[in-house]
Amino acid sequence: MAAVPGSVADILATRAGEAMELNDRYLNPQLGRIVRTLGFDRVWTGGEGAHLIDSAGTRYLDLVCGYGTFAVGRNHPGVIAALHELLDAHSANLPQIGVSVLAGALAQELVARAPDRIAAMVPANTGTEAVECAMKLARAATGRPRILYASHAFHGLTLGSLSLNGEEQFREGFGPLLPGCDPVAFGDLDALRSELARGDVAAFIIEPVQGKGVNLPPDDYLAGAQQACREHASLFVCDEVQTGLGRTGRFFALEHWNLDPDMICVAKALSGGFVPIGGVLVSAEVRSRVFDGMERGVRHGSTFGTNDMAAAAGLVTLAVIEREGLVARAAAMGELLLELTRPLVERYEIVRDVRGLGLMWAIELGPPERRRRKAVWNLVERAQPGLAAQLIVVPLFHRHRVLCQVAGHRINVVKALPALVVEEAEIRRFAAALEDVVARADRMGGAVGRLGWDMARGSAHALRR
Repeated sequence: MAAVPGSVADILATRAGEAMELNDRYLNPQLGRIVRTLGFDRVWTGGEGAHLIDSAGTRYLDLVCGYGTFAVGRNHPGVIAALHELLDAHSANLPQIGVSVLAGALAQELVARAPDRIAAMVPANTGTEAVECAMKLARAATGRPRILYASHAFHGLTLGSLSLNGEEQFREGFGPLLPGCDPVAFGDLDALRSELARGDVAAFIIEPVQGKGVNLPPDDYLAGAQQACREHASLFVCDEVQTGLGRTGRFFALEHWNLDPDMICVAKALSGGFVPIGGVLVSAEVRSRVFDGMERGVRHGSTFGTNDMAAAAGLVTLAVIEREGLVARAAAMGELLLELTRPLVERYEIVRDVRGLGLMWAIELGPPERRRRKAVWNLVERAQPGLAAQLIVVPLFHRHRVLCQVAGHRINVVKALPALVVEEAEIRRFAAALEDVVARADRMGGAVGRLGWDMARGSAHALRR
């Protein structure tokens, strides 16, 4: 058995190069295969602001952002200082049969930033846990069994939230899932009203902007959905796990449509990326119906849900967002990013759409018109559907030191979630890099075609194994 170094610093300093070996042996070897196939296998040794840093000291613009977790940037010094301060304070963390001030203070700050209907918070640890909490609260508050969700939704990967997941790739092999969870087409108000009219729906849970493909709702859809829920005494729940805390240019994305939901799920960026955190912001009515007597005071909870580390990080993260004007910054940088990238739709055959809201952005690709180029596209797609998007992601990483992600299954969507602290120069650099790789991929021949075919074979093999 290998000797364990005496400190975390020792492990980071002496074993950083072992990360892939340790992953493949003790964690998820298939993830390792994917990373190596794409050529993303770097030894990451640091992070600062909007960047990841590898062992050679090379800085990569990080547009995955921990799936939106590092909204205030990686290793924000203000959050680090607050966590050091908390550890030095030796707080009475998690009394359990008792309460703590930091969790209550965090709830107070979130409620103050939420719509009028919201009155309290039920703490959680993650986004998926927050969604599952909302499902439980909805059933308890209404006495009804069914939960509705939208097609193409992503709400998490534990069994309850997976039951609200609109992507079969995540659901396959894990059934039977939770009964009473039914999809409605995203953007289709008539379909939603038809299901609500049955009178047995506890809640409709919806992402204001769908994270999986950055799908924006039709103009009147969310307001209409909220009104339909009110008319049928069903709860309207906004999953803001990814869209919240400034990501879309408003503190909550729901503000773009003046929504006033019964519950709001939050997580991801709330702790600055340091501590797992989540919560459900709830109306006074929901809280009183669920926790409706002393004997029901602990009918829902979470061991670490009120922990001081998460609450302290959350409080400081909110202060950073406000002090640094990151909500307004996300709006401005998002407008610039769309301004720079929307023209790609007209310039290149393979670009079907460029869309986004604030610093939540995506480009969607489709087959080119010209026969030879389309043949290369189809060859890549036959080997692994949806893989043509890697013709954008892989060269962005290798040629331009930009890390972003494919955000769809069997569809070609490339997604970017820059840190809200990203500099304007980096937005412009990304837009220029994107045009470079799109122009090369648009030609769909020569080296680009060979790259796509090699990646398709490698990825298909890795994913099958």
